[in-house]
Amino acid sequence: MSTRIFKGFALAALLLAGCEQKIETKAEAVAIERGEEARALAEGRIPCALGAGTAFDLTCTIDRSQTQDGLILTIRHPDGGFHRLRITGDGRGVVAADGAAQAVVRVIDQDAIEVAIDEARYRLPATIRPGAAR
Repeated sequence: MSTRIFKGFALAALLLAGCEQKIETKAEAVAIERGEEARALAEGRIPCALGAGTAFDLTCTIDRSQTQDGLILTIRHPDGGFHRLRITGDGRGVVAADGAAQAVVRVIDQDAIEVAIDEARYRLPATIRPGAAR
């Protein structure tokens, strides 16, 4: 019986040795996520969640254009929908550039904001002024 148990442990050890498992710490997972988001932003994609209760993914694209009203960000959804945001200089970050719905801005990190319009949410890089409400 002890031989069967030993063989069972030996088989389990061989199977585990063949599988290389890496358990990431939360900090490593966040760093990986940030790296993916930085790469996506360089490619013109941003994290977005389109609909109530949906998770963020990197499927939205962002275009920047300078107008007489200031810098306009056009965020495009994969289904063809979009929102336009105007960057402000008064500390609010961004406001809806058109449409009836207002943009609700929330600071989520030292260098990022989350913008909600209707049921769409976007995460954007931002320079947060000291003392800004979180």
